[in-house]
Amino acid sequence: MKPYILLFVFALSSTVAAKAQTTEDSVKAAINKLFDAMKNSDSAMLITAFSDSAVLQTIVRSKNGTVRVLNEKVKEFGASITKYPKGALDERISFGSIKIDDDLASVWTPYKFYFNNKFLHCGVNSFQLVRIKGEWKIQYLIDTRRIVPCE
Repeated sequence: MKPYILLFVFALSSTVAAKAQTTEDSVKAAINKLFDAMKNSDSAMLITAFSDSAVLQTIVRSKNGTVRVLNEKVKEFGASITKYPKGALDERISFGSIKIDDDLASVWTPYKFYFNNKFLHCGVNSFQLVRIKGEWKIQYLIDTRRIVPCE
């Protein structure tokens, strides 16, 4: 009897782990869609990575040290990437923490941004995603930008 209970517990834990991995992978895929769209100068693809009511913000620091938060509309951001040739915009991210609860995901991605293979700046993206009709969409994105330090 004990071997069957152990087999059942193992099968159940494997199923739960596989589902968690699949959910995390789908969140990562939704974020990667944004950066693939940027790299390919594909405005339509970029817009589909976001929810209809998404908020985009950037934290900037002026030369005198004043911090401000800039807002941008998704459609304007999408239109802006079409001005650059395919491959010019290359934001290289790494996935930091990923937290998921039901239809909400919170993701931290440190990045380095390159324009035409030349380093421009680095920082961190903070994403909030919502699963809408079974698909993860970016609801909120705020990022930091700086030249150094980048590690």
